[in-house]
Order: sequence, then C-alpha cells, then structure tokens
Amino acid sequence: MKMNPWMSTGGLLALCVAPWASAQQSLAAAPAQAPLGRWITESGNLEVDIAPCAGAALCGKVVRVLGNRSMSAPGTEMAAADAGPALGMTLLSGLRPTDGRNTEYRGEIYNRENAKTYRATFTPAEPGQLLVRAYVGIPLFGKTQVWRRPAAEHGGVQ
Repeated sequence: MKMNPWMSTGGLLALCVAPWASAQQSLAAAPAQAPLGRWITESGNLEVDIAPCAGAALCGKVVRVLGNRSMSAPGTEMAAADAGPALGMTLLSGLRPTDGRNTEYRGEIYNRENAKTYRATFTPAEPGQLLVRAYVGIPLFGKTQVWRRPAAEHGGVQ
C-alpha cells in the first residue's frame, strides 16, 4: 500500500501544532487580572484606587488629585458641577464581572464635571491599561477612555 505524503505531513504538523494549541487554550481559559489597584484617569486629573467594597462588587475612590483639566473642553480648567472635594470621592461603584473570566466589568462611573453618573464597562487591556467606557443606554452610545497604572515613584502598582 502506497502512503500518501500529505497524511504523513499532516500527522507531523498535528504533532507540532498540538502543544501550541494546548498552550493557547490554557491562556484563553486563565482568568484575566481584576482591575484592582491604582489607576490614573485619561485626563491625568485623578489617581483612583479600585478595591472591594460592598459584597463582591468593586469601587473606586480618588486617592490623589493630580490636575484640574476639563474633559469636555481640552486646554481649559475644569469647573466642577459638584462642589465637594475630589479627594476621597467615590468615582466608581458596583463594578462586577460580566463573566467568570474577569475580562470585563460593569458598574457606574461618576463625572464630577457635570455631576452625572453613567453606566460603564471596565476592561483590563494591555499590562497597565484599563479601558473605561461610559455610556447612556447601551455601550454603543458611549466614549472609551484609557486609564493607566501610575509610575512606581507614585506608589502605584506596576
């Protein structure tokens, strides 16, 4: 019986690909890192610490004020609609994972500039990045910001 050269190559290819595919499945099955710790907002105004709060939820409190730049009018100072101090303010509330792998969280985010609370998704991205998408109604009608970990000299988590 004559052996088909494609079958032997296919078998060899399967032996080479199987360990790689197994490693990829292991990575895909591994839970993502929860967005715990300190983050700098995209505007660079605030350092927010995300930690467990009520039950299984996560919350984010302002632990450091770094600036006062407007998000709605770049290049200008922010005029806060909320007269309360930013330091110690709860900016994020009710963050809960949407799946068992911690690839996305949903909760609420407070905008001090207009004193409104929005629904939001929080997605851990590249190392040291958190995608924050605030929206009204459905996520399609929103805006995504990239929050970053603070530099080590600021006492942040790298």
